[in-house]
Amino acid sequence: MEELQFGLGPAQRLPAPNQGDQRHTNELKANHSSRREFMKLSGLAVAGTGFGLPTAASAAGRRAQERDPDSVLARLLEGNKRFVSGKLAHPGRRPEDFAPLAEGQAPLAIIVGCADSRVSPEVVFDQGVGDLFVVRVAGNVVGGAGPFVKGSVEFAVAELGAKLIVVLGHEACGAVKAAVAHIDANDTLPGAIRDLVEVIRPAAASVRGKPGDKLENAIKANVAMGVERLKGLDPILAGMVKKGDVKVVGAVYKLRTGVVELLD
Repeated sequence: MEELQFGLGPAQRLPAPNQGDQRHTNELKANHSSRREFMKLSGLAVAGTGFGLPTAASAAGRRAQERDPDSVLARLLEGNKRFVSGKLAHPGRRPEDFAPLAEGQAPLAIIVGCADSRVSPEVVFDQGVGDLFVVRVAGNVVGGAGPFVKGSVEFAVAELGAKLIVVLGHEACGAVKAAVAHIDANDTLPGAIRDLVEVIRPAAASVRGKPGDKLENAIKANVAMGVERLKGLDPILAGMVKKGDVKVVGAVYKLRTGVVELLD
């Protein structure tokens, strides 16, 4: 049987990055942020506690105008239009496409999405390597998901400089569907599935008796609850959202058409 080869052998080298890639790499190196700078920016510095986070690439690797949340949102929606039309601009998934980012990352947006295998944010928004910081969990839940989802989002804002957060739900979400069915049947689900569904249950309950499709309404309500939870999340996000430095929006991906629709 032929042996599969993964990675690069001793004699192999990655192709030299092009001029644009090299410039981006140099920017990331030059703007490498320190632990001290991050702690000051995030407001989490506590003298004498020894608390700290690993150093990561500074957001300054991207120009300020590139990180404006409204501009980034427009960029994502344009990427979704390309995806829908089948005219993708970011097919690169080879090791050499990742090499320029080896020194650090400076993503433009944070996507809190569902773990559903049919919804890949990088593909749906047609974005390149290093453009999105993606947090995925079944049902794209925020409240009740513990510190891991919220902490990941806070890290990407405070340490990596992302200014746009998109809570991305999707059509026919199985986790939300289970929550709706669970309410209707008033049954008990096994294992940790019960805990997950209980987190989504308030969203499903909030739309009971409302006109329209029950599941679609619940999916939108679940996204909206995630958006509001992030907008009010102290100590990092709430103040930045209030000042307009960070934008949080909700959206739903349509499986049948590929279109991402923003919530009102």
